[in-house]
Amino acid sequence: MAHDHHHQHTDTHSGTHAHTHDHTDIDWAEMAPHLESQAELLAPLYESALGWLGTEVTEPGLVVDVGSGPGVVSCLFAEVFPGARVLAVDGSEPLLERASARARRLGVADRFGVLAGELPGVLDKLEYPADLLWAGHSLHHLGDQRAALAALGERLAPGGTLAVLEGGLPSRFLPRDIGIGRPGLQARLDALLEEWFARMRADLPGTVAEPEDWPALLESAGLVRARSRSFLVDLPAPASDKARAYVTEILSRLRDSVGEGLDAGDRATLDRLLDPADPASVARRPDVFVLGARTVHTAVRPR
Repeated sequence: MAHDHHHQHTDTHSGTHAHTHDHTDIDWAEMAPHLESQAELLAPLYESALGWLGTEVTEPGLVVDVGSGPGVVSCLFAEVFPGARVLAVDGSEPLLERASARARRLGVADRFGVLAGELPGVLDKLEYPADLLWAGHSLHHLGDQRAALAALGERLAPGGTLAVLEGGLPSRFLPRDIGIGRPGLQARLDALLEEWFARMRADLPGTVAEPEDWPALLESAGLVRARSRSFLVDLPAPASDKARAYVTEILSRLRDSVGEGLDAGDRATLDRLLDPADPASVARRPDVFVLGARTVHTAVRPR
């Protein structure tokens, strides 16, 4: 398992991402540029979330990004907490190589490290407890999320904070009625994605069905003072080229992963949206935007 997927999620499930979630055959090195451009596009959201965390967590010595992907958010932590050492942890060595290169480019390599291995067991290799553990869209890749939270909680220093980015609202990229096809295409894609996500969870090794009450799960891991806050992705129309590329990437992954569940009319509409030669395509239409919400849940290890 590799990841945070600030990354390749069609985690429209929990925000705005294009994720096939098929962990067996994803080429993470090939995915890396997409993962990076996506996290960079959403950087304002992450900066807001990290700014909020900065009011909760003061002067951490060690920040661990659990499922870091290519390290865009890990490097933001290094900027937000200039006194901290930051450790990016992921199952994909190619992505961690990108994270290290990014840290060098940004001038934070002297306090930036990487650790490759499967979550959560790889955290046994931490040399000392973390003051802040961040798990961004990585826990839902693990079959037993409650056990994973308990394992993460054990790696915290007394008074340390665990921050989990899961949930939020499905993202929207287009108006309900886009002038072609039947109105409400994105809502129908969301419904298919919910079913697909449930199947993905059911197929994970050692999976345990668990209500997604993250504050309750954090408290069941022995942590206290659970809090939640949501942050907005709001990139209004007219969309930048980067935002259009992002929307195109997500819709193409949705077509590949759940498109067969659409009726013929919706599939034809989706094909037109993804055809750059079509005036109605995401590449050319004036009404493309990105709007979504991500939720961060935090709790603290008792002193």
